Amino acid sequence: MNWGSWKAWFGGTGREKKNRRNRLLFGTAYFILGAAIVGLLFYFVILLIGNHYTDDEKLVMSRTSVVVDTQGHEISRLYAENRDPVSLKKVPKRVQDAFVATEDSRFYKHSGIDLRGIMRAVLTDIFAGSKVEGASTITQQLARNAYLSNQKTWFRKGQEAAIAISLERKYSKKQILEMYLNQLYFGHGIYGVQMASRFFFDKDVNQLTEDQAALLAALPKGPNGYSPILHPSRALERRNLVLDLLRKNGYISAEEAVRNKGKTLQLNVHKIQTHPEYDTYIDMVVTEAEQKYHISEDDLIRGGYKIIVPMNRNAQSASYNAFKDNRYFRGTNPNVSPQGAFTLMNKNGAVLAVQGGRDYVRGSYNHVTDLRQPGSAFKPLAVYGPALQSGDYQPYSMLQDKKVSYGKYKPTNYNGVYKGEMTMYDAITYSVNAPAVWLLNQIGIGKSKSYLSRMGIQIPDNGLAIALGGLKKGVTPLQMASAYTAFDNQGVQSQPYFIQAIYDHQGKKIGSVSPKKTKIFSPQTAWYMTRMLQSVMRNGTGASGYSDASIAGKTGSTAYTKAGLRDAWFVGYTPDTVGSVWIGYDTTTPKQYLSGSSEDAVRLFKIVINQTPGQAKLAFQKPDGVNDLDQPVRLVKISSLTANGTLGKYALPALELKWSGPTDRRIIYRIYAEDQGKTLYKGEITGKTQYRIDFVNPLSKAIYYVIPYNPQTDRSGPASPKVEVRWLSHL
Repeated sequence: MNWGSWKAWFGGTGREKKNRRNRLLFGTAYFILGAAIVGLLFYFVILLIGNHYTDDEKLVMSRTSVVVDTQGHEISRLYAENRDPVSLKKVPKRVQDAFVATEDSRFYKHSGIDLRGIMRAVLTDIFAGSKVEGASTITQQLARNAYLSNQKTWFRKGQEAAIAISLERKYSKKQILEMYLNQLYFGHGIYGVQMASRFFFDKDVNQLTEDQAALLAALPKGPNGYSPILHPSRALERRNLVLDLLRKNGYISAEEAVRNKGKTLQLNVHKIQTHPEYDTYIDMVVTEAEQKYHISEDDLIRGGYKIIVPMNRNAQSASYNAFKDNRYFRGTNPNVSPQGAFTLMNKNGAVLAVQGGRDYVRGSYNHVTDLRQPGSAFKPLAVYGPALQSGDYQPYSMLQDKKVSYGKYKPTNYNGVYKGEMTMYDAITYSVNAPAVWLLNQIGIGKSKSYLSRMGIQIPDNGLAIALGGLKKGVTPLQMASAYTAFDNQGVQSQPYFIQAIYDHQGKKIGSVSPKKTKIFSPQTAWYMTRMLQSVMRNGTGASGYSDASIAGKTGSTAYTKAGLRDAWFVGYTPDTVGSVWIGYDTTTPKQYLSGSSEDAVRLFKIVINQTPGQAKLAFQKPDGVNDLDQPVRLVKISSLTANGTLGKYALPALELKWSGPTDRRIIYRIYAEDQGKTLYKGEITGKTQYRIDFVNPLSKAIYYVIPYNPQTDRSGPASPKVEVRWLSHL
């Protein structure tokens, strides 16, 4: 524009000047209005972006769930982020001030973003030629932690600002600060100011001192680099910087800053305990929470639940240590150890201890729930319990012990010896196969399976091999322990449980155990079985090892070759606990099988019971209303007999017989004579080894012998030698 144009513009008449002023005013007004509209639109866009990204659910922080035993001892923590959210009301002002002074001194003055800080950061970034300076407010940090990544880009910074503005519109400053303090990461897997306080100082956040609050406020800037555990000198320097910021912003005096700087870090680290011996148990707690209480694992590790479990820590640790001992796990492969499973519960179903394998880690293969062949440990469940319950058989009923073929099935005794018949008591004590198969054939496979089904053991098998635990799919160690509770609990089976009660993060009980019990046998059957299984531990296959505890139980094994086994078992119980042990390879091959025996499982069980407090003081108590079971009557061969003439009643000739043999008052000795081809019964006596016959003809040529009789089994023993009467000379 030349001078003429300028002159024409500013010159002219008054009316022309007035018109020009009006046009200028209107133009300025339009510009301001346009800028306001653009600014308002930009603000609405910011709000739309912020509202698009903000989701209240993402601000709901995960809470650490805790597993405790019935005495309140912490067993484990389950978490995605180890955090215990705390209300701002419980966070002292000195702690709040430390974080505000360190991270956002103008927190209470801005509306989500701090323009002063942004300008300073922009200038710093321009001069540096890259994104190096941060100007994030507490609200922006919350936006980033909850919704965004830590990537430093201008676009992400714009998102962060938009979300921060949206958060400031939706929440109060106190709410934002509370969420921020609970979102922060402090290193070492610790989230939130409350958990950080417990971890570094072993105290709640409301107990923190000024210098301790300053140390926590110093950490989020660089949780790893400023860790007071890993880098104490850097942490101390950073803490003192926070104290300077508190003084600079007027939160503390210079004197207080100097005094606090003179303090050491005063750490009292409450390290997170790791207990690998608990891994199997915790995994089974997680599984039960989902199956019974419909709480998914993801919900469990984020929901802040309190789970009470009936674990016995002594038994859990003892079983873990036993699983590390190679003496119980003998195999032929020097490079691969046999595996194992252990279960212990009380007779009401509360699981006290479990081990899912020798090298078990969280989430690995769990042998406690693995199907395996139970061998002879299955006999009490599939054969002897149902037979006793039928009423047709008793503990001293005689069972056939012969090598017999049942179609194509030809069971054999492991030692190749067959006695023709034996009592149920002895067949169980010495784990003889032939009587078990014979008895199952007598009571019927259908009868056996009906009892197994009521115990929760569903098997597709329909052959007599069931008697010896020869199953197509097998049973689990957990199933076996549960089934044996019927013998320890007067015939009532208890289903196992791992969770006794569960509470949400507000302390409200959302579930508790209601033990499932099933009547399987009568108290009499259960007591008879207990007495016979005690004999297994005293005299039979369960006698290995040592324990002061009263134990009843049954071994089991499945053969792979003549020299070794595929599976080795023991299932047993004390007066208040029931357990199972399985030992074997995951895969058995000609070069990889067990070189040990079921005695290893017995010894392992006993060593755990020995370390479980209180077990040695308990004894099996006969329930009211049931008959006890006497020890077996043992007949022995009478090796000698004498028959001497003497004077009896009225000084007439009599006969005095004496023989060798036990004086068990339950044994009946029956006396017989043979005279002129006839056998004559002369009488009997109980529990004594001598007998007098009055009024004997001294001229008789009769010979005499004695036969012992067992009223338990209704069986007679072998006859004594036959002897003639020896008359004394003075008669």
